[in-house]
Formats: sequence, structure tokens, C-alpha cells
Amino acid sequence: MKVLTIKEPYASIIMSGLKEYETRSWKTNYRGKIYIHASIKIDDDLKSRNDLQKLVYDNNITLKPGYILCEAYLDDCIYMNDMFIKNVSDKEKMVGRYELGRYAWHLSDIRVIEPVQAKGKLGIWNYEFDVKYIRRKK
Repeated sequence: MKVLTIKEPYASIIMSGLKEYETRSWKTNYRGKIYIHASIKIDDDLKSRNDLQKLVYDNNITLKPGYILCEAYLDDCIYMNDMFIKNVSDKEKMVGRYELGRYAWHLSDIRVIEPVQAKGKLGIWNYEFDVKYIRRKK
């Protein structure tokens, strides 16, 4: 199974259905089912940004560092240009890094699973585990 490690709180925000794009400095040609893993490291943004703290608190998001949290479908990898960035919602910009030359990985069909503890890796990595679905988002 393909897995992508994302820093918290962003992995949990994806799981909650509040983040549609994962922004990266690199592109991928992979399309298909991918599992979202929350890294052990919590992004420093959570400590310093009130808007991010409010989003997490207001949506009752519980962080689960070190766990695979959900299944998603990676259906596009978009090169960010001025037009794309202009059309991204303010809410989406709050939870991603939208800059010229970066990539927006579009995630859809989010399905929450029973969390699975795993050690993360860089890039898209493979991990075998039994999936137990909890619910579907969006």
C-alpha cells in the first residue's frame, strides 16, 4: 500500500476533510489510493499560528503523531502557477504552502481508518497492514 507521511496537524486536517491539497516541492506521477501517515514531528506552525490552533480546536481535531490515519485518492499533481494560486481558497492557503513552482497534490475520497502505528519515511513509501474503515469524509 502506498503511504505519504505528512507533518501534524496537516495529516489530521486532511483526515478531517478540511484540506483538499497537499503541497510539495516535488511532483509525483503516482495516481491512485494512498494512505496518509502523521509524522512524529508536529509542525512548529501549530505553536505559532493562532489561526491554525483555532482550526484544530474548532473542528475537534485530535492529533495522532506516528499513525496512519486515513485513505485518500491522489488524483492530480498540479504545478502551481499564478492562476492556480489565485483560485485557491483562503482556507486552503491557510493549511498549505502555495508558491510559484511548487506542486499541489489533489486528494479526494477521504476515508478514515482505525489508526495504525507506523514509522514514517520520506517520499511515497510502501507499507502492508490490515485496513479497518471508520467513516468516509467529503
